[in-house]
Amino acid sequence: MSAMRGSLPLLSLVLVAAPVVAQGKHNTNAPIDFGADQIELQDKANRAVLTGNVAVRQAEMTLNAQRLNVAYTGAVVDGNPQVSRLDASGGVTVRRPDQTARGQYAIYDLNRRVITMLGAVRLTQGPNTVNGARLTINLDTGRAIIDGSAVRGGNGSGAAGNVQQAPTGRVTGTFSVPNRN
Repeated sequence: MSAMRGSLPLLSLVLVAAPVVAQGKHNTNAPIDFGADQIELQDKANRAVLTGNVAVRQAEMTLNAQRLNVAYTGAVVDGNPQVSRLDASGGVTVRRPDQTARGQYAIYDLNRRVITMLGAVRLTQGPNTVNGARLTINLDTGRAIIDGSAVRGGNGSGAAGNVQQAPTGRVTGTFSVPNRN
């Protein structure tokens, strides 16, 4: 196990997404650039753990969090590990050109090209806001589904395994209405 300490700028160390055919609104084949206060490489577990002010960019999409677990397959293409999944926790924000989503946790499954966010999720697009418990974004189609599945965070440790079911849940929000004078 090796560790790098100190402040890392947004690196050009590239983690390449598993090969997929890019379709729709997001280029899931684009390299993933990242930066964090600290990174711990766990080579035998095919994992990297980034902590502190984590910033990730893939094409036009960014993800910010306090912690990020990067799972890779062990396969190396052009000297780069093949990333299969990103698990983010701690004030997660995902920004795309037309929308911003915030939540407690996010899982980016690169093979399925889907981001799932959990815990007090808020999706904004222009003046429109939708709040719920779980958000699923299909990066191929650009379709976002938010539901009130009543998911809430556990003990705040950042482990997605601490997500619990609450008794009820609803989706709420505000949609803007054009001025019709």
